[in-house]
Amino acid sequence: MKSIEVVGFHRENLGTKYSKQLRAEGNVPCVLYGADDHVHFHAPMYLFRDLLYTPQAYLVKLNIEGKEYDAILQDAQFHPISEMIFHVDFLHIAPNKKVKMDIPVKTVGVSEGVKLGGTLYVKNRKLRVAAFPKDLPDFIEVDITSLKLGDTFKVGSLSIESVEFLANPKVTVVQINASRTARAAAGADEEA
Repeated sequence: MKSIEVVGFHRENLGTKYSKQLRAEGNVPCVLYGADDHVHFHAPMYLFRDLLYTPQAYLVKLNIEGKEYDAILQDAQFHPISEMIFHVDFLHIAPNKKVKMDIPVKTVGVSEGVKLGGTLYVKNRKLRVAAFPKDLPDFIEVDITSLKLGDTFKVGSLSIESVEFLANPKVTVVQINASRTARAAAGADEEA
């Protein structure tokens, strides 16, 4: 899995007043959970662009005043109007402990149903998985080549070595919807 580095600095003071001041200076208040103790720090806002505004999933290398931690993004809070980043939570990960993470879905191939005029509908753009950090995939690949009009691809059909899917096996990941023109063409073929 790809990783991204975030450089941070310890926060001297906690609380709303100091968090507002950090945001005004272009920083984001952050917390790292799961380490020996909670680590409160701040990092420049521009470092979060590639982490938050992308469909990709990343492991995060936190460098807080020289001390390094391996982590994943746990939660991000945004201002409801301006969409400015308010706060970010990270979860410390250990190489020998499984991690639960949302991994993006990537479709591969061209469906038979799409060739006949159907539309591809990705119902779940990310799926929650559990795996050791070294086994986390960059994305979950779904081959849609064999899907016909009205067919679905479910979580139960997915299999990646060393990765456990946490969603119900009956949950639909991708489906091919029949458009009006595709239904009309299918009806004309049946009549002929």
